[in-house]
Amino acid sequence: MKVIFKIAKAELQVLFFSPVAWLVLVIFSFQSAILYNNIFDEMVRSQALGRDLFSATLGIFSGMLGFYPNIAKYLFLYIPLLTMGVMSREYNNGSIKLLLSSPIDSRQIIFGKYLSLMIYGLVLTGIAAVFSFFSIATVNNVDTPVVLSGLLGIYLLICAYAAIGLFMSSITSYTVVSAIGTLAILAFLGYISGVAQDVPLVRDITYWLSISGRSDTFFGGMITVEDVLYFVLVVGLFLGFATLKLQLSRRKTTWISASLKYVTVFLVAAVIGYVSTRPKMMAVLDVTRNKTNTLSKSSQEVMNHLNDKLTIYTFTNMLAQDNFLALPIGQKIDIDRFKRYLRFKPDIKLNYYYYYHKADNPFLDKRYPNNSDRERFDSLKRIYNWKFDAIPFEQLEKKADLGSEGYQFVRLLELGNGKRTFLRVYDDMMRYPSEAEITAAVKRMIMDLPVVGFVTGHSERSSTTDNDRGYKMFAQEKRFRYALINQGFDFQEVNLEQSIPDKIKILVIADPRKPLSATELEKLQAYINKGGNLVISGEPDKTENINPVAALVGVQFLPGLLVNPTADFPPDLMIMRPTKEARAMSYYLESQGKNNLPLIMPGAAGLQYTGKDYTATTLFRSDSSSWNEMETKNFIDDTVIYHTNAGEIQQSYPTVLALNRIVNGKEQKIIVTGDADWLSTGELNMRRAKVMASNYSLINAAFSWLSDGEVPIDTRRDPSIDTSLSIGEKGWATTAFIFKWVIPALLIIAGVVIWLRRRGK
Repeated sequence: MKVIFKIAKAELQVLFFSPVAWLVLVIFSFQSAILYNNIFDEMVRSQALGRDLFSATLGIFSGMLGFYPNIAKYLFLYIPLLTMGVMSREYNNGSIKLLLSSPIDSRQIIFGKYLSLMIYGLVLTGIAAVFSFFSIATVNNVDTPVVLSGLLGIYLLICAYAAIGLFMSSITSYTVVSAIGTLAILAFLGYISGVAQDVPLVRDITYWLSISGRSDTFFGGMITVEDVLYFVLVVGLFLGFATLKLQLSRRKTTWISASLKYVTVFLVAAVIGYVSTRPKMMAVLDVTRNKTNTLSKSSQEVMNHLNDKLTIYTFTNMLAQDNFLALPIGQKIDIDRFKRYLRFKPDIKLNYYYYYHKADNPFLDKRYPNNSDRERFDSLKRIYNWKFDAIPFEQLEKKADLGSEGYQFVRLLELGNGKRTFLRVYDDMMRYPSEAEITAAVKRMIMDLPVVGFVTGHSERSSTTDNDRGYKMFAQEKRFRYALINQGFDFQEVNLEQSIPDKIKILVIADPRKPLSATELEKLQAYINKGGNLVISGEPDKTENINPVAALVGVQFLPGLLVNPTADFPPDLMIMRPTKEARAMSYYLESQGKNNLPLIMPGAAGLQYTGKDYTATTLFRSDSSSWNEMETKNFIDDTVIYHTNAGEIQQSYPTVLALNRIVNGKEQKIIVTGDADWLSTGELNMRRAKVMASNYSLINAAFSWLSDGEVPIDTRRDPSIDTSLSIGEKGWATTAFIFKWVIPALLIIAGVVIWLRRRGK
């Protein structure tokens, strides 16, 4: 070890007596200051405007615009300048012959040289740490472990780059060639993740070899064994190559023997790296305060109940419009979407199938109107240069009923006991399922989740029809992320001429256009008496049909249509915010109220609770200037006028009521709404100027409450507390100047002083 330290000391003297090392420090410091100042400027400005800084620590240091990821982008430019002469200089000076003829071992030479680069890397990391520790001092309730894990990621990246640069310097006496070679290897390691991704075994190796994004987990506050081991193996691999180069320079050997040694070193690193990527080898440390890199508590509880083997089948129809979502070239990225689950259950299997079958694809129908499915696939395969084949759907027909999913991209989750469910992608910007949808799908197979029954037979709103009046979008639209079917609910139509099935946990009666018979009301009463949960929604023009139903729970739909004339909207458009009681009842409504987002009802009746059996909570109510309009029917041509003699009363009316009571030791829950359009497909798709509706907040709140919190899955985490800074605009202006100009100037002065002292000696 003494020899290694002596070599390292000598190399450090050469480094710091060189203007290149100081120039790198100055440029790195100046560039880091620019990046950090831009980020922190925005933070200070936002605070001055009175805004909370959501998770300031992660906002400063991680993400696409974060400090650490951005300085990591430039490190590959600095390290080759430092390493290009470490060994090349020995060749040029002729001192390499003295080293090789000395009793010093080749490993001691390489490790000594590398130790000096590690120490220099600590200096570079120390410059980044200046900004990091400033944030620790000025961000209130800063998430310090995240800051430190990011510094570790920076340092490991520098060490990996330095090992590569040292190897390149050991194989040539030309410093420029060494620098260019280092850049070439770094470019190769960044590019290789996309090589041979359609070959299963090779896919795993090339994906593992890629250095691109390896530090991002550290920047986000997560330390993984796989990533730490990757950096250790890369360092070991290239130090091994450099050591081999020196050893082979000392004694002659055949090129075959030399090649075998290099290949052996590579294969050892590759095998260890491949093993480290296996799910059973996964080990992570999430250092974030709120565990943002780990499954939420709700998801962890679900996974803890998963005692059977889980297989996820991914079916891609190459003739569908979404055939690009999980192509072989992107399979490793797709598997990463389930990494959080694989850490909890490493034996989850993921299988991919590619098939062809006619699907809803107007482009292909127009381009190849007379071609068979096989001919269409062959044409696409040739045009896109696909290196894989697909099978006809007939060979998969027994595995899954993909026809019910329209032969679109879909996943099938299956347990060892045969239980299965679909996991879909969605027609939105995100496309892929989030933690909430994945966990809901798993929970559907291992627990009995609520079944929602929709009453039929009286021209009620249907959960299966696509028209604007229907409820399909919020209930059963498979490609809509927030549809209840994708959040864990199942559905069944209920005819009140028969007894309501026991498995119905939530019954929906939505705007019956015909009255219910006495027999049907009796069966509904029996369901209520047993403690069944219920949703009742009606329209002001058919109160005579809905009131007999509402009366069973002590609620009355009041006569008239609620109006509240404004300059910008029709008078019958109710724009309402959640009440204080509503916000206390549901975090969905608390968020809606906090963001000042309204619930919109395009025509509603006022509600009144007249019963005694339930505790009634008003969730939404109209403005105090509203009244129940009894006369006007045409709100386009006529003007609404408040007439007390017509029975109109101006006051705030409840429009959404939540009722609850204890029945047979269990809490019964009922939601009554004075409008049925608020959750219709037409209203949910409606866009109005000057107002952004949040009707889905009430949908989620209502059905979460009615299902006793079982679904939708609550993936919330504790709110971030690092939301403010302890430094003001003036203090930051001074600090920003020091970062940008004073620190680089001090480094320049230090470099000049050392250079002058060296020159004087």
